[in-house]
Amino acid sequence: MADTDSKTPILSRLRAPEGAVKKKLRRGRGLGSGLGKTGGKGQKGQTARHNRGFGKLGFEGGQTPLYRRLPKIGFKNPFTKSVATVNVDLLEQFFDAGAVVDVAALRAKGLVKGNWDLVKVLGTGDLTKKLTVRVDAISAGARAKIEKAGGTVESLDAEA
Repeated sequence: MADTDSKTPILSRLRAPEGAVKKKLRRGRGLGSGLGKTGGKGQKGQTARHNRGFGKLGFEGGQTPLYRRLPKIGFKNPFTKSVATVNVDLLEQFFDAGAVVDVAALRAKGLVKGNWDLVKVLGTGDLTKKLTVRVDAISAGARAKIEKAGGTVESLDAEA
């Protein structure tokens, strides 16, 4: 079959245009190659020994790099707990009277998403429904509002 056969798929007949593909320069392969001996890098010095940009990350030509001139700051506590917060007004909005509000119910309603160590209920908003709340932590204001509405609070007593 010839390359110009109309039954051959077009993708298999693709070729680079004339002159688009060049041979790779082989540097440092003898004086006759035109780029022998020093391989086009000149003689001695940093540019002869390393690539032209000297790709060492943060290198500033011998000057003390920025990351060493700046002071060490910050601290990340490895023992910290990430806390998801839910306000009382959302409990009013998403749950019916007499419902049990726990972590699974909050996730099912989409009020708690992602990975959290604790779930805490905060006291922003008003509550008129009687709810049973079982969470890791609860603020004093939220506890007062839930109990005032006739509900009960069962805290799992985690540190928050």
